[in-house]
Amino acid sequence: MKYLPIGQDLFITNRKKFNARLKSNSVAIFNSSDIMPTSADGTMPFKQDANIFYLSGIDQEESILLLAPDFPDERFREVLFLRETNEEIAVWEGHKYTKDEATNASGIKTVKWLNEFESVLNTILAESEHIYLDSNEHIRNGNQVETRTGRFVKWCQENYPLHEYQRIAPIIYDLRCVKEKREIEMIQHACDITEIGFRRILEFTKPGVWEYELEAEFSYEFLRNRATRFAYDPIIASGGNSCVLHYVENNQQCKDGDIILFDVGAEYGNYNADMTRVIPVNGKFSKRQRQVYDAVLRVKNEATELLKSGNAIPEYHQAVGEIMERELLTLGLISKSDIEKQDPDWPAYKKYFMHGTSHHLGLNVHDVASIYKKFEPGMVFTVEPGIYIPEEKIGIRLEDNVVITKDGHINLMKNIPIHAEEIESLMNA
Repeated sequence: MKYLPIGQDLFITNRKKFNARLKSNSVAIFNSSDIMPTSADGTMPFKQDANIFYLSGIDQEESILLLAPDFPDERFREVLFLRETNEEIAVWEGHKYTKDEATNASGIKTVKWLNEFESVLNTILAESEHIYLDSNEHIRNGNQVETRTGRFVKWCQENYPLHEYQRIAPIIYDLRCVKEKREIEMIQHACDITEIGFRRILEFTKPGVWEYELEAEFSYEFLRNRATRFAYDPIIASGGNSCVLHYVENNQQCKDGDIILFDVGAEYGNYNADMTRVIPVNGKFSKRQRQVYDAVLRVKNEATELLKSGNAIPEYHQAVGEIMERELLTLGLISKSDIEKQDPDWPAYKKYFMHGTSHHLGLNVHDVASIYKKFEPGMVFTVEPGIYIPEEKIGIRLEDNVVITKDGHINLMKNIPIHAEEIESLMNA
């Protein structure tokens, strides 16, 4: 791994919290992600399953975590199974965890090779009533590929049909949305790396540069600062591309007088940053660009103040919509008549601001949690309003990452330039 060791204390704490939610005489089983194929003998880069990482810190394929907190023999209350390495694997693929290294990373004392899994599982299930199995229950999950976890669910239910089965997702999603101090430090580090990349961009951008060149500058700074990868496909959208929400082609030339929307984040130690900034290609916003920019910044600042304990996403998004409505009226993009005639299910402001303002952030960019859960200290959110005017080739979205505290919030991206004057000043220094 490129990132520095996280420390086993986080994962020991996470397992304690998880185990406390299980029914008595239970076993919970977690699988690592697959290495997904492309074509011929190609594969995609490995990305660890967030749940097994959250509980173990193990960042390697073909790993299984088994938790049985009530099992009579303490040695089998936490068991980690790893792919056994050998000289051939070391030559072709490189170093894999030794048992001692896995214990040091996770705090799990019992580490075995995968060929012992079925025997150990059979022993533990003889004393267990409930089997907790994992599944992807994210509200936006659209996966059509059978995963390692999905295959294991089928195998387990076929081989142990008489046990009572329980869902892991409601428990671990509820736990993961409230971050430990160490997790917030990891997200902060991802944000700091993202800042380094953005400041490089401010020096590099000028008329005639290509979007992919800007992507390359981010990539350079991310990698040299130990980021694993981009947290998601970067959006480098100049001119009219800034109005395309998920534009990822990044293949156009940036022209004098246009703006560039950057939706980019670094991943560090499997924790993610998610930043959006907008800059003028020539270093100076036009009057109209500045009007829209300042309107979005006002919405972002007011929305951030609503990210506080006791609020919840549905009510929060409704309140932000009312703030955006006011700004769009001032910009002349909607009228009072539009508001009076609007469909309550698709308000007038949605023509220019059609997405949500915030989502949870953590081991997943769109991190897991119930959208109805009340905000509480330790939750980390994005805040990212936008105004998109295709006919003017102006798309402005501004996004920070915010952690809720007992007394309010902390902006993890407070050091990343966002005010138009500062961006212009840095670009023209």
